[in-house]
Amino acid sequence: MKKFILLILPILLTLSSCEKNEYIVPNRTILVTLGAGNWISSAGGRNYLAAIDVPEIDSYFNDYGAVLVYASFGNHVYEQIPEVYDGVSYSFSHKPGQIVIEIQSSDGKTVISPPGNVTIKVVLLESK
Repeated sequence: MKKFILLILPILLTLSSCEKNEYIVPNRTILVTLGAGNWISSAGGRNYLAAIDVPEIDSYFNDYGAVLVYASFGNHVYEQIPEVYDGVSYSFSHKPGQIVIEIQSSDGKTVISPPGNVTIKVVLLESK
C-alpha cells in the first residue's frame, strides 16, 4: 500500500498544482505646469480654478480608475492634494477628460492671489 501511495502522490501533486496569474497594469504619470494665467477667479478672488485636459480619463477610467494629484511649488518636492500650503487650500475633482484644481484661502474668507508656477503631477492608476 505504501508503494502505491508513493507512486500516486507525484501524479496527484502534478494534477492539483495551482496556476497563479499575475496581471500588472502600469500607472501613467502626467506633468503639467500651471502659471498665474491658468487660474480663473471666482467668489470675488477667494477661489480660483484651473482645468487640466487629461484625455486618458475616459468614462470607464473615471468610474473604475484612481486619480492622484500632487503639487510642487518650484522645489521639486511634491505634496499630495488635498493640501494646505502657505495658507491656501488645494483640492481637485475629475471627470472624463479633465481634472479641475481649486484653491481658496484656508479660512474660506480671505482674498488670495493665484500662485506662481506650480508643477502638477497627475498619477493615473488603472484597476482591473
